[in-house]
Amino acid sequence: MTKKQDALTDADYEALANLRYILRRFTDFSASAAQREGLPTQQHQALLAIKGHRGETPMTVGILSERLVVARHTASELVERLVGGGYVTRETDAHDKRRQTLALTAKAEDVLTRLSAIHRAEIRHMAPRLIELLGDLQTKGPVSKP
Repeated sequence: MTKKQDALTDADYEALANLRYILRRFTDFSASAAQREGLPTQQHQALLAIKGHRGETPMTVGILSERLVVARHTASELVERLVGGGYVTRETDAHDKRRQTLALTAKAEDVLTRLSAIHRAEIRHMAPRLIELLGDLQTKGPVSKP
């Protein structure tokens, strides 16, 4: 990194701090919304990952662990809790008996629909500010307050 070309400015630090602040506010919003529905944050994230999976292969614990950036055994324990709570079903894969595929139950679909609707609304509310902050970081222009 050359000092003149890539030196961080006070505006860069401010933009990074503001971005972290906005992201933390969204994370707090998300956790609170999930808690109101009776779900821990990680369970909500897992349900969303399962619902949003559009890969060529069905959702599995391995894919879920990758999507949540957690260890496979952590994802497996999470799936156990979701199955126990009536949110997820597991089925043995027809082609590979060692693998189990995951699917959402109607209960999970209902909760996820409510949570996703309020999350989409919050993101739409935050989008202009996020776009502005990302632009500040990209162009090294003046920084505005959150």
